[in-house]
Amino acid sequence: MSPEINRIDQLRKELHRHNYNYYVKNAPEISDRDFDMLMKELEELEMRHPEHFDPNSPTRRVGSDLSDGFSQAAHIYPMLSLANTYSIDEVDAWVKRVDESLMGQETCIVGEMKFDGSGISLIYEHGRLVRAVTRGDGEKGDIVTENIRTIRSIPLELQGSGWPDFFEIRGEIVLPWAEFDRLNAEREALGEPLFANPRNAASGTLKLLNPSEVAHRGLDAYLYYLLGEDLPFDNHYDNMMAARSWGFKVSEAMTQLKTIEDVDRYINHWDTARKELPVATDGLVFKVNSLRQQLNLGFTAKSPRWAVAYKFAAERALTRLRFVSFDVGRMGIITPVANLEPVLLSGTVVKRASLHNDDIVRTLDIHEGDMLYVEKGGEIIPKITGVDTAARLPEARPVEFVSHCPACGTPLVRVEGEAAWVCPNKEGCVPQIVGRIEHFVGRRMMNIDGIGEETAAALFAHGYVKNIADLYDLEAGQLMNIEGFAAKSARRVIDGIGASKAVPFERVVFALSIPYVGETTAKKVARAAKSIERLMDMSVAELEAIEDVGPRIARTINDFFADGQNRDIVARLKAAGVQMAVAEDTGAAPSSDTLAGKSFVISGVFALHSRDEYKALIERNGGKNVGSISKKTDYILAGENMGPAKLEKAKALGIPIIDENTFLAMIGAQ
Repeated sequence: MSPEINRIDQLRKELHRHNYNYYVKNAPEISDRDFDMLMKELEELEMRHPEHFDPNSPTRRVGSDLSDGFSQAAHIYPMLSLANTYSIDEVDAWVKRVDESLMGQETCIVGEMKFDGSGISLIYEHGRLVRAVTRGDGEKGDIVTENIRTIRSIPLELQGSGWPDFFEIRGEIVLPWAEFDRLNAEREALGEPLFANPRNAASGTLKLLNPSEVAHRGLDAYLYYLLGEDLPFDNHYDNMMAARSWGFKVSEAMTQLKTIEDVDRYINHWDTARKELPVATDGLVFKVNSLRQQLNLGFTAKSPRWAVAYKFAAERALTRLRFVSFDVGRMGIITPVANLEPVLLSGTVVKRASLHNDDIVRTLDIHEGDMLYVEKGGEIIPKITGVDTAARLPEARPVEFVSHCPACGTPLVRVEGEAAWVCPNKEGCVPQIVGRIEHFVGRRMMNIDGIGEETAAALFAHGYVKNIADLYDLEAGQLMNIEGFAAKSARRVIDGIGASKAVPFERVVFALSIPYVGETTAKKVARAAKSIERLMDMSVAELEAIEDVGPRIARTINDFFADGQNRDIVARLKAAGVQMAVAEDTGAAPSSDTLAGKSFVISGVFALHSRDEYKALIERNGGKNVGSISKKTDYILAGENMGPAKLEKAKALGIPIIDENTFLAMIGAQ
């Protein structure tokens, strides 16, 4: 074996250990910079030695842009839900039933946190992660192995010793509060809907088809149940302590409880202490420790008799409304916000809560100075759930929605068929203008580093940027007139503006802030139109013919480009060098009809071309890319390490499996 191959193996082992120390033990041994240098060295060596590919390499943690749709797999053991209890008395009654069923045998109960996330089943063979499956319907779930590999607290290769050659471990994929806040701040800046709670965000993230975006989300994982035929111990607690020694993140809250009094104290402790945890929880779980006793207790049709969940009551507080303010978004939508006397909920101080729209304000019947009920439950975003009308002041008047824009004074208009009131003064309302500038420079749009909300507002206030096209006339000297900018930071912004001219047309369309046109719709519209000139001239009927573009979106696109000011901005952006047409390799017409009517599923790792290049070749030769295998699939284009589930399904359906050389010969590329 060559020295470089030996070094690759050494680096992989070392980086796995450092990942465990940092993300599970929270006790890093080296600096972030030293870690990054080791990772960079490994990446360079792996580039030189593709024959030594390993899907569990630490470099795979960052995720790849290459992904297929999800296949499904049956669970080895059904993932049943637990029976719920809502009071200490109900938990005590369950403990007594267990004791009665076991006819006086000595019983130990294990108490655990019930994390509020998305259930996952992980399969390990020979100490390596081989498959990850979501809970699904309990009998089968989606295979999300590539996404799970991006979660740094999940070991790809086990450490220590003593693990079974084959086992399953179950747990919860969670999104920590800090990451949840960060993601929602990003989404708010992009004008996207906020995640309601970490649970929904974690579940949705696992279903993303782009592992690199999954890696960006910052998911974490806690493991809580080991299954298999050859487990090291005959009880649940010791098995989980063994799993911890192998590198799994097992909650420190997992505790053995000998008596009902221990169980009650455990509940009372965590009912308060959970608020200090870095992740969302919605209850506790109690399990009989002995595996033999679990077997004797058995199952009902829906849940095990040897375990029960205790659900925390949704946290609720009563606080006084100070006043209602009205925020203006980049699309002109006016959002009422309840400004509250500060109140502590789930470990954070709540001062503001969105009231969403006029209809909700009216439904809640909120009056000035009312005492409002604020809840979080498992959600980080506080919501107003009711009014204590008995505490209402006699002279209090109902809160009235504003009739004019609070920023520019323009009369508001009601969106037909919706609850939103909108300021129509798009070119003269400062929050809308600044919001569009901030959206335009965002990471998933033009990706111009160094311009955030405050800088966008300052650029407008100084008169340097009155619309997005003005960014391309910006000079470094102008930036240095803004507080916080020096020569280096100003140059970074100017360089970022220059680099943005290479951003693909699809992202430019998203960056324009066309109402109701999100990232996915922007891609489909751009690829259908192929150029900005064609897009600006398309009729409503032509726009409606594009996949996923309904009448409302078609009308708003048509109205957007009917506006002379918008057309002028587009012309200036094009003159500045911004991409205003789909690149040839993604938008060109098929170079042949060799694959016409044929659908392909791509799976595995390729040597001659990337997966994206093969997808483009399929489309340019008249074929169609599909994400999952079905009876309608004509071919599987397979590289190395094709997933066993896909291979099995393809064979069962009799679908031809072809390699790179065969495919290239089919299209005459060899």
